[in-house]
Amino acid sequence: MGSLFASDALLASGWARDVLVEWDAAGIISRVEPGGEPGKHARAAGPVLPGIPNVHSHAFQRAMAGLAEFRGHPTDDFWTWREEMYRLVMRLEPEDVEAIARHLYIEMLRHGYTTVAEFHYLHNDRDGRHYEDRPEMANRIVSAAEDAGIALTLLPVLYAHGGFGHKVLSSAQRRFEGDPAFVIELLRELAAFHLPNPRLRLGVAPHSVRAVDALMLTELVDAARRFDATMPMHMHVSEQVGEVTECIETHGTTPLAWINDLVEVDDRWCFIHATHLTRIETRALGATGACVGLCPMTEANLGDGIFEFVPWFETRGPWSIGGDSHVSVSPFEELRALEYSQRLRHRVRNVIADEDAPDVAANLWLGAARGGAQSTGHPAGAIAVGRRADLVVLDGSDLDFEGLDAAATLGVALFSGNSNRVRDVMVGGTAVVSQGVHAQQEAAATAFRASLKRLRGAR
Repeated sequence: MGSLFASDALLASGWARDVLVEWDAAGIISRVEPGGEPGKHARAAGPVLPGIPNVHSHAFQRAMAGLAEFRGHPTDDFWTWREEMYRLVMRLEPEDVEAIARHLYIEMLRHGYTTVAEFHYLHNDRDGRHYEDRPEMANRIVSAAEDAGIALTLLPVLYAHGGFGHKVLSSAQRRFEGDPAFVIELLRELAAFHLPNPRLRLGVAPHSVRAVDALMLTELVDAARRFDATMPMHMHVSEQVGEVTECIETHGTTPLAWINDLVEVDDRWCFIHATHLTRIETRALGATGACVGLCPMTEANLGDGIFEFVPWFETRGPWSIGGDSHVSVSPFEELRALEYSQRLRHRVRNVIADEDAPDVAANLWLGAARGGAQSTGHPAGAIAVGRRADLVVLDGSDLDFEGLDAAATLGVALFSGNSNRVRDVMVGGTAVVSQGVHAQQEAAATAFRASLKRLRGAR
């Protein structure tokens, strides 16, 4: 029902020439044929890549990107940044959340993301009460994604405590409050209203070891698996040194070990950040098939630390990238930051590569696409039969691409300058970005501006 001919396409096996891609009425790829002829098929205007999932998004934080860069404490870190985030939380209304998310998701599409996993914990009103329509905020996220045309994995978050030892929630955190029964009922209402929808998956997200207790974690995981045995499960783990230290002081063990003692970890899990795992934990996690969700730009912005990526890459463990606080909306920037952080850590170049796979740019893109598909539960992440036709076309006319082959082109796009080299984007074979433009970007930007004006007027 649809087709595209690419002079160059990045397949799971690497770059291929003269590739014909066809997909059916549901947007699922039915044929991938290298060495073909263009015939009457539409021709891509540059190298074609599989779309990348963004596996960790707090959409509302796009409204504060770059606004916590004034030193307010001698040891500014995640915990002081969080206070600025909470000030934003206390001002948001549902229409703001929808406007911010819609604009953000269009930005993501224009930069090459084709799926987003929304780690959704803004459940309640500004007084911490449930909305009369329980899924009010979640519905705003779904609506924003549908308007933008991006595929969505919605992950309602379980957030019950303000810190270790059942610490009472702050006034801002009461907007996140819920228990396992609330999360599962929210899933039921969302499923009844929105499913089936090929661009929507539902999952769950116990927030972190500091925000849930053992009983709540096991209850949520058991209930979620009864609801959908294939459901994605995401959780923050070992993001900050302080979190690990408090977990050891409270539970006598590390965050990941605490989780492993309570629930079965498998390939349905995605652990966000995982920055301060021990070497033993890293090896043990790799054996489960679980994914790590890295957010290099946010982790750098917050001063979290650097995930030890080399041993994970060497074992080909699944990994993915996320925008988190959205100081960046580009997978190119996230992947560049991932590689550069490893270069700084190890003081060598071309880290995410080896003798079997020497192309750093291809390794980065394919790894993030493949792991992102696993983490979000969408049939995406590769230009292959049975996968969704999520396709990203680079601008072959870009001045910096002159005279280069496809592999070098992707390297330039990832490691040279800050220009957006994405020209066209398809989700499920449907064009959502054409010649760099999304049909709704101006209207979405206008609504976003109106929300910013109101929110920042209250500063």
